Amino acid sequence: MRFFLAAAAVACSRLYISSAFNVNTHSTVPLFQRESEQSPTQLSMGVKTEIVKAASRIGAPGTAAIAATAAVGTVGVKFVLDRPSRKYEAGSVAKEYDAWTQDGILEYYWGEHIHLGYYNAEEMNAGYKKKDFIQAKFDFVDEMMKLGGISPETDSGASVLDVGCGVGGTSRYLAKKLGENAHVTGITLSPNQVNRATELAVEQGVPNAKFTVMNALKMDFPDNSFDVVWACESGEHMPDKKAYIDEMMRVLKPGGKYVMATWCQRDDREVPFSEKDDRDLKFLYEEWTHPYFISIEAYKELVDATGVMNSVTTADWNEQTIASWRHSVWVGVYDPRGFIFKPTKYLKCVRDGYCLERMHRAFDRGLMQYGMFAATKKEE
Repeated sequence: MRFFLAAAAVACSRLYISSAFNVNTHSTVPLFQRESEQSPTQLSMGVKTEIVKAASRIGAPGTAAIAATAAVGTVGVKFVLDRPSRKYEAGSVAKEYDAWTQDGILEYYWGEHIHLGYYNAEEMNAGYKKKDFIQAKFDFVDEMMKLGGISPETDSGASVLDVGCGVGGTSRYLAKKLGENAHVTGITLSPNQVNRATELAVEQGVPNAKFTVMNALKMDFPDNSFDVVWACESGEHMPDKKAYIDEMMRVLKPGGKYVMATWCQRDDREVPFSEKDDRDLKFLYEEWTHPYFISIEAYKELVDATGVMNSVTTADWNEQTIASWRHSVWVGVYDPRGFIFKPTKYLKCVRDGYCLERMHRAFDRGLMQYGMFAATKKEE
């Protein structure tokens, strides 16, 4: 909560202080540029300095009253935000992604890729905010291709299925990367995402990427249809993880490549979840319409149980992706133009920002893991 409030303070301080206390916070330098050149410490000190100046003008009694009001307000806000608002139910995933696509806020900040980014050790040591937030997502796709053994040299004519394609950023990237002889099909439950993905494919001149509304648990494709099955951050929303895995293995051709990235909870079979763990997981399930998560180990067991796959490679990419959660918040702080003119979306944006912080903390303490999987299908 402290990080979330600090970020909110940076975003709001200039507007709030200038209007309430007549403090001059204007500059000819764009906000994004000014803030991005400052360290978190400098940002924090800047906010504190303005608040201290304002407090000196109104005196101790007024300052005490404001502090008390702020404390009560903080408790009240946390009470509201800790109550998840988007519980999973039939149709909720399509509904939420339709809404996210229509309001445009997610695309404004996250670009065409609705998944976490990749930050190597050097970039983390230098400070994750120095990396371009959108580039981190492209880097993630490149690293996921490496894990799956997918390249233009080996897959230039491949038929690729992108399970849970979002607005098609990865599908189009793969279609461009693998060349005009490759064919990429993206599926999603959201009609708005299909429409937007198709628009962008036309705008970018990517005719070998196609999109359709389809349930990943009951795909219309025949057995052995695709050379590559790609799934990035779609398993989280699947109410039946076994059916999800079984269907992907079914439509993959013998000798084909399977690669998946998904948020996982830690394996609780040896160390059961505490009451806090259960509360935190319940919030993460119900704020972003997830039915439930499972562990990396449990996913591997589901793949193995199909009996059609060769040895599965697994990994936890938490270290490489965890920066994305707070980086997502900071890009909104630095550049509020994506939401500032949409007042009806303010509460939703605050809730999303708070959930991003809760996600960061869950991954940081090991309750959540970032599961990566790669395997090939046995030859018949």
